[in-house]
Amino acid sequence: MKILVAGSGGWGTALAILLLKNGHDVTLWSYCEEESRSLAQTHRNPFLPEIELPQALKYTFEPSSAQDKEMVVFATPSFAVRSTARSFAPYLQKEAVIVSVTKGIEDDSGCRMSELIAQETGKAVVALSGPSHAEEVSRGIPTGVVAACADKSLAEKVQAAFMCKMLRVYTSPDAIGVELGAAHKNVIALCAGVCDGMGYGDNTKALLMTRGLAELARLGLAMGAHRETFAGLAGVGDLIVTCTSMHSRNRRAGILIGQGVGIQEAMKQVGAVVEGYYAASAAWKLAQRYHVEMPITQAAYEVLYENRDPVQVITGLMLRQEKSEMDYAEWAR
Repeated sequence: MKILVAGSGGWGTALAILLLKNGHDVTLWSYCEEESRSLAQTHRNPFLPEIELPQALKYTFEPSSAQDKEMVVFATPSFAVRSTARSFAPYLQKEAVIVSVTKGIEDDSGCRMSELIAQETGKAVVALSGPSHAEEVSRGIPTGVVAACADKSLAEKVQAAFMCKMLRVYTSPDAIGVELGAAHKNVIALCAGVCDGMGYGDNTKALLMTRGLAELARLGLAMGAHRETFAGLAGVGDLIVTCTSMHSRNRRAGILIGQGVGIQEAMKQVGAVVEGYYAASAAWKLAQRYHVEMPITQAAYEVLYENRDPVQVITGLMLRQEKSEMDYAEWAR
């Protein structure tokens, strides 16, 4: 299969390598001509410094290169997905399979990545997500992901293209849940990093992750997702890996913030896009739109956008009104 991966960051590059090893003809697209030429000449990507890029991998900076591709994988940062999809739209084949591997929510519209790609291209989109650090995928360390789309046949085409001995791919009809999990776990991971930076322990992180997942599920159900999705790879699976690993840019940024580094400076020091920063704003707005209580998300928003003191915010979370973890009336049924 002829495949174009749009986005030459660490994740896009790791997937391009995987797809090439799976026997596909793969081209890696960069937004910048200079970056594309550098990758082709050096066979090195600064985001994956230990990996030598395969000789068979092709490179381009032209959106028109999509015109003969059977599959196009969008792997740009979330803020660039809409503009990238718009630039590719005139060149996409009628039968091309479109995949989104970007984890985020568009801030103003609240659109998931597959939604805005569909808006710009007029095509159905498969969302691919799960616990998948680029650094590990590029090295062939096993993991699993979910290919989600209402059209089962499209999800299965993506499953077949990506599945191999180091990447197990499941299908799901629940793109809403998969993409919400993908985006919101970055918010929780950023918060986990803040707690780490402040010197809190494992208990705190377990509390944060568990209650963060609970409020993610509440939002997901309000938006039409399936509860089971949040107990799967794209929910708790991705949450665990992102909250506990130093590969996570969101956790690393959070650690710096917890240590007293300013928000913008922390993201600058991480040296790559911190998706949780953008997702916190988008998720907070979605919570208001759907009238869903999301106290951790609100706390993240207050720290990131209103310059609230993390200590005060965490104290406020701990001293909220007492609640039951499970609804007694629901349990009685």
